[in-house]
Amino acid sequence: MTIEQVTENKKQYMDLLFLADEQEEMIDRYLEEGDMFVLKDPDVVGECVVVDLGSGEFEIKNIATAEEVHGKGYGRALIDFVKEHYRGRCRLLLVGTGDSPLTVPFYQKCGFTEHHRVKDFFTENYDHPIFEAGVQLVDMVYLAQEL
Repeated sequence: MTIEQVTENKKQYMDLLFLADEQEEMIDRYLEEGDMFVLKDPDVVGECVVVDLGSGEFEIKNIATAEEVHGKGYGRALIDFVKEHYRGRCRLLLVGTGDSPLTVPFYQKCGFTEHHRVKDFFTENYDHPIFEAGVQLVDMVYLAQEL
């Protein structure tokens, strides 16, 4: 397993990016300004995009693993890599997600705790309703971890 930074042609990973963010317009808001990493084993099975918010705060804007490798530790490996990669520069690592029974517990297991919520984020910013695990996503839940 290796993790590599991608500096150009980031859109070649749109299939994985869409697993975590269903709307290309939303991905376009952060993709070019973000640092992108891909996890290979030996083929690409995961990706992560991190944005520097300034003042020592960084946000994971997109993280996804291929559906066929869910539950095999690749998502956790990406989170651990990001924490180590930004340690020393990052005071607070944030991640925003829908209030889903799949994603919130994953981030909590990785050491994140709820930081704040953005009410109606998904209903106001996406052109279609988004569902995960049978739950419509409405509010954006931000979780954080001090590094």
